[in-house]
Order: sequence, then structure tokens, then C-alpha cells
Amino acid sequence: MDELVKNEILGDLYAYYGKLLTKNQQDYFEDYYYNDLSLGEIALNHQVSRQAVYDNLRRCRKLLTNYEEKLHMQRDYNDIEQKLTKISVTIKENQPACALSQIEQLLSKMRGE
Repeated sequence: MDELVKNEILGDLYAYYGKLLTKNQQDYFEDYYYNDLSLGEIALNHQVSRQAVYDNLRRCRKLLTNYEEKLHMQRDYNDIEQKLTKISVTIKENQPACALSQIEQLLSKMRGE
């Protein structure tokens, strides 16, 4: 997996779980991934060592990945979005009975039935 794809995945995970990180972790993450600052620039801005920034970013990546492994918010959102798109197509194809069945299946899954 190339670096760009990894960064995109991390950005998506941050959108779901970023608020669970400490304020410093959020700042480092946003500076590095969104503001494209180097480790040295972030270290200078926060008056810490480059190693501290690196360790913090590594910890952030691990935390975000662990949150998704346990909570599945991104996976579930993507699954729901895919199913709703399918339902939308079914409705456009003028098959309301089939769309209703798909909606009922989705609701049942969301309720854990």
C-alpha cells in the first residue's frame, strides 16, 4: 500500500475518532497530515523534540487503527452508504417492493436483529 493511500485511510479514521485523541495528538496529527508540516517544524512550533513528534504521530496512527478495529464506525458507515446507494438505484429503476425489502434488511442489520 503506498503512502498516499495510507494517509487517506488515516485521514478518514481521524474524521471518525480524532476527538478521542488528546489535544496535543490532534494538533500534531493535523499539522503533519493536513498542514503538511515536517517533524522539525512541528517540534519547533510545540517546543518539543522531533522524536517526541514522531512518537506521538506513531501513537496516533496506532490509536486510530485500534479504535476502528474495536468500534467499526468507518466500516459500518461505508456498508450503510453502499446499501443506501443500491436502494436508491432500485427506486430509480421503479422497483419499490424490492427497495422496501432492502430497507427492511438494512434496518434489521442496524438494530442487530
